[in-house]
Amino acid sequence: MVLGWLNRRQYKTLLVITELHRQQQWMYDHKTHRIDDRIVSINKPHVRPIKRGKAGADVDFGAKVSASVVDGFVFVDRLSWDNFNESTDLIDQIEAYKNRFGFYPESVYADKIYRTRKNLQYCKKHGIRLSGPKLGRSPNKTEKNKIKLSMDNKLAYQDEIDRIAIERKFGLCKRRYSLGRIMTKLDCTSKTAIVLSFLVMNLEKWLKAIFLSFFLPSYSLKCDPFFKVPCTRNQLVLSFYPKFFGDFYVA
Repeated sequence: MVLGWLNRRQYKTLLVITELHRQQQWMYDHKTHRIDDRIVSINKPHVRPIKRGKAGADVDFGAKVSASVVDGFVFVDRLSWDNFNESTDLIDQIEAYKNRFGFYPESVYADKIYRTRKNLQYCKKHGIRLSGPKLGRSPNKTEKNKIKLSMDNKLAYQDEIDRIAIERKFGLCKRRYSLGRIMTKLDCTSKTAIVLSFLVMNLEKWLKAIFLSFFLPSYSLKCDPFFKVPCTRNQLVLSFYPKFFGDFYVA
């Protein structure tokens, strides 16, 4: 009888509180602080704590986004409130790249977590260079291999610099496009707000390209991923693209 007095929102809140009580009771009985699908917010029960282990932010609360960058444009490949291993998305991200542009990328700039044996075998099969050091222990430095080791270290260092492109996009989207301040409360509206932040950032970059085309005769609007045409080095500099069209960044 009492439930009939509750409106839809109040009834949903009651269900969330009931599940929250069940989780807390289970953790207390089993003397643990971990449980699957743990609720940390009554107003946002879909938000999950994500262990990061970073200084100043050991645990994050929010959506986890798996994204890729091609010539400065961001593609959101996966968006979830649950924690997941992003290295399992690499093959799907590369296949999505091929579906968009008709060919595989020449190289992929990714974090070390992506360098699994499965991903390395896949990239080798398709002639793709995956950034980062080789798996296993580094060989001892000798007179014969010191030049090769030095070149490998320089290449790995340059790969880390090139990979900053994806980190820079996340930082820019948080500062200028409200990604770091999502005010919506529902699962669907929050996901929409997140994707719209990346969309607006891409649109602004595209509008800058249109603006440049009026003042720079050598610049072509076809020099972007949406037209599936590679960029020349001259166009690369003028349009502020971070790398060549054949390169690919993931995070």
